[in-house]
Amino acid sequence: MIDKNKVKAVVEEWLADKDYFLVDVQISPDDKIVVEIDHADGVWIEDCVELSKYIEERLSRDEEDYELEVGSAGLGQPFKVPQQYINFIGKDVEVLGADGKKIRGVLKSVDGNDFTVTTQEKVKVEGKKRPQLQDTDHLFQMDKVKYCKYLIGFK
Repeated sequence: MIDKNKVKAVVEEWLADKDYFLVDVQISPDDKIVVEIDHADGVWIEDCVELSKYIEERLSRDEEDYELEVGSAGLGQPFKVPQQYINFIGKDVEVLGADGKKIRGVLKSVDGNDFTVTTQEKVKVEGKKRPQLQDTDHLFQMDKVKYCKYLIGFK
């Protein structure tokens, strides 16, 4: 079986002087290698092709046959690395907390492993007859949520 760390090292070498970042490397038991990269402004197909060729030049098919797929982290897929959270600050996200509750709001900030999502909630305000909509911050930890993903909106 192909060594995942070797593939990661090759990808990181290619990424060294670029604004792309590695999201994930998966290797199945039948040696299918799937490499996901991302960029703040999106991923270009030409760069995926270039990375694919770069990997193929450094892995020997004589030692082990493999299938290689290089692509972008899917839009609307759960975030896997902190850089994805940072790239979506100010955007609408959906979080499935460890408690099984879904929250939809705007990704407000990221600090290390913590991130804050702001939602609009009706809150009873003293002296008012009806509840008022107010921004409410919810603090989460990346490693304690089931997922956080970008909400694609259509207007």
